[in-house]
Amino acid sequence: MLKKTLIAVGIVIATLAATATPASATEYSSALKIRGIQYNAPGTDDNRCKGGNTSEEYVTIKNYSKTATVNLKGYLVKDAAGNSFKFTADHYLQPGDYIRLRGGNGTDSDKNNVVYRDNCNFIWNNTGDTVYLYKPSGAGADSHSYKPSRDDADGNGYVTFH
Repeated sequence: MLKKTLIAVGIVIATLAATATPASATEYSSALKIRGIQYNAPGTDDNRCKGGNTSEEYVTIKNYSKTATVNLKGYLVKDAAGNSFKFTADHYLQPGDYIRLRGGNGTDSDKNNVVYRDNCNFIWNNTGDTVYLYKPSGAGADSHSYKPSRDDADGNGYVTFH
């Protein structure tokens, strides 16, 4: 009887643990997290550097630390297919601050919380993808998968993770 009870308790605990965090997320101990992603730019996708809407596709990275300022220099953002962007310049995120990594070309600005990939190709798939954030050391900082049918209830092309 005790053995069956322990097995039942173990199943309940395993079920609760499995449902506490979405299966699509991998949580790491990191101040920087992927806040959300605008995976589908408004309008018809057009990756022309002039007149296109690649800059309307972005990933938001936020510093969730209450005390530490984090420099993005050396951090890497990737998708499941291996498309990537590495922050090569200093971009300091104060506690609670965020930055949007946008496609296309533009002027990077800490004041306006934006960095451009300087690449007019879309990186995030409209049908679903995985977003990876790596520390300069190569260690994982955060990652999330999304599927519009599961994660974008209002159909606006934006998914929030944290």
